[in-house]
Amino acid sequence: MSPEYREVQVRAATEADLGSLTDLYNHYVRETPITFDTEPCTPEQRRSWLLSHPEDGPHRLLVARDRTYRSLLGYVTSTPFRIKPAYATSVEVSVYCAREVVGRGVGTLLYKALFEALADEDVHRAYAGIALPNEASVRLHTRFGFRHVGTYGEVGRKFGRYWDVAWYEKRLD
Repeated sequence: MSPEYREVQVRAATEADLGSLTDLYNHYVRETPITFDTEPCTPEQRRSWLLSHPEDGPHRLLVARDRTYRSLLGYVTSTPFRIKPAYATSVEVSVYCAREVVGRGVGTLLYKALFEALADEDVHRAYAGIALPNEASVRLHTRFGFRHVGTYGEVGRKFGRYWDVAWYEKRLD
């Protein structure tokens, strides 16, 4: 991690983080194909998403904040992979970093904290969908032991074009 971000606190998200979380996410909605949401959202629209991630259990939302400046550096989530009961031991994971810290180790720090938190949970597999191209995300997931299991061709349309999504899998137990 870069020296300027050594004073980072990773913790469970709270309602006090909602505005910052929404702002960070909306950057990716407006500027990138990383998420397939196409319209920015308000904090009120994101509240139920935040509340669906308790402090414990397999579905987490962790934030990284700079202790000195108290700014949101990024967040990581584990969410239900699919809604049917047999999928309960699988999660989908995502990590989002503030644009000014991309490539500076914040994503690594967040994934490390998430996988440590999930180690005591009844979770068997983690899955990540990566809109392509996104070499930085592919490298991050590969570094954490994810392996490519397939690619959906032109599965999403945003910014007037179609995007492929590569799917990665990690064994957790």
